[in-house]
Amino acid sequence: MLRSELINELHKDNPHLTRRDVELVVAIVLESITQTLEQGARVELRGFGAFSVRYRKARMGRNPRSGDSVRVSEKYVPFFRTGKDLKARINDSI
Repeated sequence: MLRSELINELHKDNPHLTRRDVELVVAIVLESITQTLEQGARVELRGFGAFSVRYRKARMGRNPRSGDSVRVSEKYVPFFRTGKDLKARINDSI
């Protein structure tokens, strides 16, 4: 689902809100999650999952086109762990 599709679904389910209001709410929620992760903190949405930041140490990688070895710098990457309720709903529906 794209951001625009999410906005359309939320607007359809909440006709008392304008489309612009829904866009603003989605933007605020995503920005809030992003800012929290930038600070190195964890965002937990009970039943849905948790966003966190993980450290990846430097390593040697390989360029898939040329096959040359390339040094990949250390970095922090976003990580998402699904919650039990979300896992259960997905497994029950498929």
